[in-house]
This record gives sequence, structure tokens and C-alpha cells, in this order.
Amino acid sequence: MTSTRIYRAALLVIGDEILSGRTHDKNIAQIASWLQVQGIRLTEVRVVADDMDAIAEAVNALRTKYDYLFTTGGIGPTHDDITVDAVAQALGVPVVIHPEAHAILADYYKDKEGGLTEARLRMARAPEGSGLIPNAMSGAPGIRHGNIFMMAGVPSITAQMLAALTGTLEGGAPLISETVGGWIKESEVADLLRQTEKAHEGCQIGSYPFFREGRTGANFVVRSTDADKLAACLDALCAGLAARGLAYTRGGI
Repeated sequence: MTSTRIYRAALLVIGDEILSGRTHDKNIAQIASWLQVQGIRLTEVRVVADDMDAIAEAVNALRTKYDYLFTTGGIGPTHDDITVDAVAQALGVPVVIHPEAHAILADYYKDKEGGLTEARLRMARAPEGSGLIPNAMSGAPGIRHGNIFMMAGVPSITAQMLAALTGTLEGGAPLISETVGGWIKESEVADLLRQTEKAHEGCQIGSYPFFREGRTGANFVVRSTDADKLAACLDALCAGLAARGLAYTRGGI
């Protein structure tokens, strides 16, 4: 039976390259989408530089506020990959070589040039007491400690780690949505959106304006964990738009 409790998660994106604009983060969208399927809502995203104290401070703030905390970036083989150290600092535990991670990496690199070098062995480091997140792509595993999930910054590797976690986290009812849109100005319907949402408990209505072909329009997204409530809210919104003589399209435009 699916829980009616709302489970929430935060994402901590780590890396100077993200803040400098050299790298465009693609993990937020894929992690948010994956969490929705698990019945977990991504509620907050923070981006921090490669700074031990800043990462540790953010980890402690987010892990206590939300059911789950995901981090991306900073678990590779180079000197500036300090996420493991920062999380260990936040938790007050030492960094150790995880024996299972060591074995995975030793096997992965046994036939590769250089073998398991000191740099590559850095990817076996973990806060004491951690478990691992399998990585079918590049061998180096992600790390799990309590409600913290440390994942790669490379989106394709993150996707492999998410696949390994699928179905393993407790979540509530997935959030479902329907869209209605038209060549409608937000200012024309602001009161309608507010009143419709207020009249339908358990539903939220988001308004997303756009400008195309020299015209202004908006899509209105109704969200709920209950299909019947969502349908009733959507019907009420459409009726309200029609009563004002405003043309709309279900599914959005």
C-alpha cells in the first residue's frame, strides 16, 4: 500500500565548474524525474563550490531537513574531489578505504594500463559506516551513508547509480500532473488560479507563461497525488476559463 506521507529530498550539486559556467548541470532534471517515480519530491537544490566547510555545512543543513539528500560531483580520483571528506566531516566520522569498493576497483582496473593507482584508489574512500551504490558503467561506486547518497557528477554515470537505487527507497504516492494552456495572459486569470487551487485541497496549480509568435500565452499545470482530485481541479479550471470566454487546450500549447 502506497504511503500518503509526502517524502522529500534535497540535491546538493558540488563543483567549481558548475558555478563558473564551464559545465552545465544536467543532473537536476534527471534526479528530479527519477525521484517523482519513486514517490519522492525534490524540494530543494543547492550548488556549492569545492570547499570543505561549505559542503559540510550544506550537508548538515539538508540531511536533517529532508528525508533524503543526494549529492553530485566530487567523488572522482583527483585532489579536488573532496565530497567524501566533507561529508565525513559533517558526520563526525573518519574516512576509510571501503573494502568492497577496493575489491570492485581492483577488479575493474586489473587489465587496464597502470592498474589500481593511488589516484584511482581515492574512489574507494568513504565515510566510515557507508554502504555502496553500484555503478555498472565505470566501476567506481557511489556511496550511501544513512539518508545521504553521494553520486557522480557525470550524468551518464549518475543515471546508472539511480537505476541501481530504483525501488529501494521508501516513498509516498507519486505526484501526477495535467496541463491546460492557451494564448492567455497570466494577469487575466490570476484570481481564477488562486480560487480554483483553494477550492481543491490536495492540488497545486503552477502557471508558466511564454512568448511565441509575437504573442503571450501560458500553460497551467495541475498537480496532485490523487487522480480523482486532480481531475476535479482540472475540470473546474477549464470551466472557469470557458466562463471567461478564454480558449484553452488540454495538454497545453
